[in-house]
Amino acid sequence: MSLEEFENTPDPKTKRYILMRSISDFGMGLLYVGIGTVIMFAKQFNFQNEFAMSWAAKIFAGLAMVYGVWRIYRGYKKDYFKKND
Repeated sequence: MSLEEFENTPDPKTKRYILMRSISDFGMGLLYVGIGTVIMFAKQFNFQNEFAMSWAAKIFAGLAMVYGVWRIYRGYKKDYFKKND
């Protein structure tokens, strides 16, 4: 094992933190995508709400879905401590 590989290998505490944060990103990402989907397709789910039928709800739902996909991607990449040089 070279010195560079040794420096890039996180300790067990850091590995647990990365795993916990990754699971949190996946879970929250799925939650945001799910909420966005429910709001976006409220009419098909038979929700009779004024907000769910408005254009503001569609914009909010789209933003929530995009943010959820980004959270899932961030959980997949797991580059929480890597520096972008």
